[in-house]
Amino acid sequence: MKRTIAAIFMSLLLAFGAGAHAADNTGRYFYAIRVYHFNNAAQAARLDSFLEKAYLPALHRYGIPKVGVFKPVETDTLGLRTYVFIPFKSLDQFEKLPNALNQDEKFADQGKAFTDADFNNAPFTRYETILLQAFTGAPVPTTSKLTGPKTERVYELRSYEGPTDGLFGNKVQMFNKGDEMGIFSRLGFNAVFYGSVIAGAHMPNLMYMTSFENKADRDAHWKSFSDDAYWKSLSGDPRYQHNVSHADIIFLHPAAYSEY
Repeated sequence: MKRTIAAIFMSLLLAFGAGAHAADNTGRYFYAIRVYHFNNAAQAARLDSFLEKAYLPALHRYGIPKVGVFKPVETDTLGLRTYVFIPFKSLDQFEKLPNALNQDEKFADQGKAFTDADFNNAPFTRYETILLQAFTGAPVPTTSKLTGPKTERVYELRSYEGPTDGLFGNKVQMFNKGDEMGIFSRLGFNAVFYGSVIAGAHMPNLMYMTSFENKADRDAHWKSFSDDAYWKSLSGDPRYQHNVSHADIIFLHPAAYSEY
């Protein structure tokens, strides 16, 4: 029985890998969102130092020109976390990153205090990684056009879960063919990315990130969205009903060294 389950699991992994590699040819990016959890501000400061001085420079050398680093706003109840957004041009680039970092001597030297910290002085409690593939209608990430102080900006990360795989696909279609993304673009939501989660803890789900100058700007944009005539028509369309079973909304602000 165990062998049968293992064989089925391996078959699913191989099938996913083949499909994802084929999708590389479409030009759609893959996104990794790494979420670090920690217990205190000292750990958060160590992570900031590691990311800014070692990890991001190593990613640049690897061919990833921009990386986003975000933290929950002070009023959020998530506690001490840091979100790292890494865009990859292909799944192959994602798969080869660990080996590239292992061979990067400068990274090994600059990141040693963090990566090789003592067990009783760990710089975090855990981290999780979410892997996404960009939507067909938004195949690449977009750097925010915001000009105000980073300390005031609000980046809104949303996750929409579907009750079934079919209804989840229906919501993705609503964003693409239904042009829900077009509403965000027309109303100036400054979206960073849209993507379907292909590996994560809350599947089936999609995620997207929009950005605003401040909280008041965010609220004004969502008011214009809810009042939009096309949105009212789209959300009332019988083809796109009951396709979200749970939504998470996380308010973030960029770290001083974030490149998004």
